[in-house]
Amino acid sequence: MKSNPEVQDCSCFLQILCMFADKGTFMRKCIYLDIDGVLLTVKNKRIAADAIQFITFVTSEFDCYWLTTHCKGDTIPTMAYLQKFFPKDVCVMLSKIKPTHWDTLKTEGIDFQSDFYWIEDYPFEAEKIILKEHGMYDRLIVVTLNNNRELLRILGLLKQS
Repeated sequence: MKSNPEVQDCSCFLQILCMFADKGTFMRKCIYLDIDGVLLTVKNKRIAADAIQFITFVTSEFDCYWLTTHCKGDTIPTMAYLQKFFPKDVCVMLSKIKPTHWDTLKTEGIDFQSDFYWIEDYPFEAEKIILKEHGMYDRLIVVTLNNNRELLRILGLLKQS
């Protein structure tokens, strides 16, 4: 009996689809996260209001990456820093966040081919220009922890995306 090439092509496609789905990366949007001013307050360092609920959501629904001065290619110093503030169960979630590599501007760590959001408290003007040049300025979500329930507001935006 001859095999049908269309079925073989479909079978190959399904295998690739399953491979990506198994890794949890298929069609997931990316989140690039800062720490200070986003998950932790800047003054009197402490966990930001609603940060644990925010972390729980983003780590379960998005492919997350650190975009912070506390992580430049290695999450070990990042986790050492975060363990000073967050309980162990939250640190388990935070440990799933992947590192990025950048030197001068955080935008160097962004994959502009991906479907992403960048959660940041203080983007530099040069970084904003780069986002605009890539047509991705609308993917920047600026956090102002002084605003009441700020992380819940952002969580609502992400749920709608």
